[in-house]
Amino acid sequence: MAVPGARVALSTASVYPESTATAFEIAARLGYDGVEVMVWTDPVSQDVDALRRLSDYHGIPILAVHAPCLLITQRVWSTDPWVKLQRARKAAERLGASAVVVHPPFRWQRSYARDFVRGIWRMAGESDVRFAVENMFPWRYRDREMLAYAPDWDVTKEDYRHFTVDLSHAATSRVEAMDMVRRMGDRLAHVHLADGSGSAKDEHLVPGRGGQPCAELLESLAAVGFDGHVVVEVNTRRAMSAAERESDLAEALAFTRLHLATAAGAGRR
Repeated sequence: MAVPGARVALSTASVYPESTATAFEIAARLGYDGVEVMVWTDPVSQDVDALRRLSDYHGIPILAVHAPCLLITQRVWSTDPWVKLQRARKAAERLGASAVVVHPPFRWQRSYARDFVRGIWRMAGESDVRFAVENMFPWRYRDREMLAYAPDWDVTKEDYRHFTVDLSHAATSRVEAMDMVRRMGDRLAHVHLADGSGSAKDEHLVPGRGGQPCAELLESLAAVGFDGHVVVEVNTRRAMSAAERESDLAEALAFTRLHLATAAGAGRR
């Protein structure tokens, strides 16, 4: 058996409400290849020196930085979204991470949204770091739908150099995930692996516990020798104990490695 060049990382968001430091500890103990740092309200997630110390101490590399794009991080690293991206790029460069994950703008960020596609291309040309724009979803309440992102939550409608596909977001938006992946083509650089049932809520279930084609996606990536990152980004907030949280993250890692494995040389480009 052979494993493609893709490395399997743990998103630090997967241990919430535990800390960024806890994510490094768990990733190292379970045998993940690295972490993706979600920059959010935890001060450690915003501190490049602290992150480097954690990486060195646990012997676990930082493979990607997720820029602070969430509603709760509107004031993290400035209120200017371009400053946030510049700081994310600099953090990635200093930490040896090869990707910055970014969401499309909120619709009310009008000037940012207007220049977003051109701006991402401009920033991508200034660094070896990949800016991988992530698919999102329409916000729903009862029978109403709100388009919260611009230019669009479906990032394949725009011309980006690199994409992140998030299967939980695909479930929430009720699109066929593999069709979206095919539209991304060889610009797919990064994967957020999580499952979903098609609920209006963004569930981020452990892979295999919902209806998304998690196994099919991983096997297709292995077949083409995908060399980006596969990041386990699941919700463990309902875990009743640290042991239960760790068990979920171990299950997610085992699922990912199993379906990434492929016969030696099969389907390689």
